[in-house]
Amino acid sequence: MTGRPRSATELVSAARDAAAVAARHAERADAERSLPGAVAEAVVDAGFARHFVPARHGGPAGSTSDLLSGVSALAEGCTSAAWCASVIAGAARTGAFLPAEGQSDLWSKGPDTVVAGALIPRGAAVPVPGGWRVTGAWPYTSAVGFSDWALVCAPTPLDGADVPWFFAVPRQDFRVVDSWNPVGMRGTGSNTLVVDDVFVPAHRGFAREDMITGRSVGSPARCHTAPLRLLSGVLFGAPALGAARAALRAWSEHTVSGGGAANPAAAGVLARATIATDAAALLLERTARVADAAAPSALEQLRSPADCAYAVEQLVDVAERLLRTAGSSAQLAGHPLQRVWRDLHGLAGHVALRFDPAGAGYGGRLLSDTTPPDATPPSATPPAPR
Repeated sequence: MTGRPRSATELVSAARDAAAVAARHAERADAERSLPGAVAEAVVDAGFARHFVPARHGGPAGSTSDLLSGVSALAEGCTSAAWCASVIAGAARTGAFLPAEGQSDLWSKGPDTVVAGALIPRGAAVPVPGGWRVTGAWPYTSAVGFSDWALVCAPTPLDGADVPWFFAVPRQDFRVVDSWNPVGMRGTGSNTLVVDDVFVPAHRGFAREDMITGRSVGSPARCHTAPLRLLSGVLFGAPALGAARAALRAWSEHTVSGGGAANPAAAGVLARATIATDAAALLLERTARVADAAAPSALEQLRSPADCAYAVEQLVDVAERLLRTAGSSAQLAGHPLQRVWRDLHGLAGHVALRFDPAGAGYGGRLLSDTTPPDATPPSATPPAPR
């Protein structure tokens, strides 16, 4: 894509165009375990790679709310394509924490550069004169097959401790090992990225803590100053919203074609599933607004990850109900409903979408806020019977 950055309206419109392309290739992506070239190109052309790119490098430094709208629209065509769109947007955001010279390297060919993110610290980064020697293997790296750069996280020794740092590595300096063969989200091509003793200059590295807390370099945009915890749930939850809407459409078409439109039970299933999907959308939209807000409260920051995780739980339940009530024919290979069902189960396993840890943090704060300052917390051990 060339020209000016996408506006919010243009991003959603372009995402719908990309969704049409992705839908035509969704079964192939599932079978081949990666996005076909036409779909990857449509994702980039829609503006997802550049969405969080800083303005000085030609990007819109866009909002989380707009990304949610665009990704969920794309997911109505293919969950895997939407996941890739979301993660390359998020990885590009990570590039805003590089030193200025590193950012110039990363976006030297323009804001539509596709960046893959390997976020879990693995391997090793050994300090050498002028930078580091980086070695490691990072599985589950989505969209790595059509990426131009990767930002890999590796521990590096600092003041006697191993500290996670990110390192920007161009495509010619890493290889991809075919290792992705899951039940769902097969089209994401989340294979293993491997770096073999590659020199990374000093200006292409930064401490992971900067990204987590929002200490960007040279950009005051909210997408770069917001703590990661406010964005990550939306990034990974947005594809689930569009996937559930796709499941609603597939179930409705399946039911009508099977002559079940006049069945009151079917009408009830559809009503319940639609309301649950809309409710999840409201939670995700609320979370996106919190991420975009200049100064969200401490309680909002704790609630947002729980909101996202809960919303995705509800969307998985929607897919469960729809598949169970669609009959055996909807479980056949190639049927879009069973593919979406697999995709929703697959993405819901992401660590950012697990409710228990997020809910514990939020619930703990709610309890502390309602406990009088001089009150003694109740004992965790019940009294012995008399």
